[in-house]
Amino acid sequence: MKKIDTIKLRASIPFFQDIDQQLLDQLTPYMKEVSFTKGNVIFHEGDEGNQIFFIRTGMVCIYTSNKAKRITLAYLDKGEYFGEMALMQPGLLRSATAEAMTSVKAYALHRADFQQLVEKDRNVPFLILNYTMERLRKANQQIYDLTFLNVQHRIIRRLLDLCKEFGILLADGAYQLTVKITHQQLADAVGAARETVSKILIDLQDQQLIIFQNKKLKVLQLAQLEQKIEGWYYPSQPIS
Repeated sequence: MKKIDTIKLRASIPFFQDIDQQLLDQLTPYMKEVSFTKGNVIFHEGDEGNQIFFIRTGMVCIYTSNKAKRITLAYLDKGEYFGEMALMQPGLLRSATAEAMTSVKAYALHRADFQQLVEKDRNVPFLILNYTMERLRKANQQIYDLTFLNVQHRIIRRLLDLCKEFGILLADGAYQLTVKITHQQLADAVGAARETVSKILIDLQDQQLIIFQNKKLKVLQLAQLEQKIEGWYYPSQPIS
């Protein structure tokens, strides 16, 4: 098995930057590099959780579904990790499905080896707790959106979030998303039909607030989008 370079590991995965080097040297022989092609399901909701994954490159979609509907919970980019919740207690099952949105390269670590890391470094549980709390905050926002906002406002809110997570500020003040988000993926994220989402996106394009170029979204007028949901949404963190 190819030995993992701890310098590259620290550089690509922020989680490991606070882990003691000696402990990291002991841990990396148990980690393995895994790859997934676009559309591959990494694990299904309800599976036994026996691995945690750290994204080296690519993008992963986390979602939950039933026979009729799929709801996207998060898009995770390089440097982030997932699958940790089912590792915290033996017998817990995966609470959501993880699917590769692009080609993905990741580091995988099994439960027993991850547990050793938790036991040997007191910082690890706090790092995980902080990360989990951030995800919980986002989940609470999503519940609020689905409960109180209409479809148009939910779409605008999601566009603003995407700008913050995956947007690059251009010289003209517009935000260019670095990832491709389809109408169906956006519909899954806001709990609406794809046809409804498409109509609203066309309307926003007609207002010259957004534009799609090479299947990537560009937000032309961020401030005007924010104004459209002003008063309907509790304050959020500014985009920077």
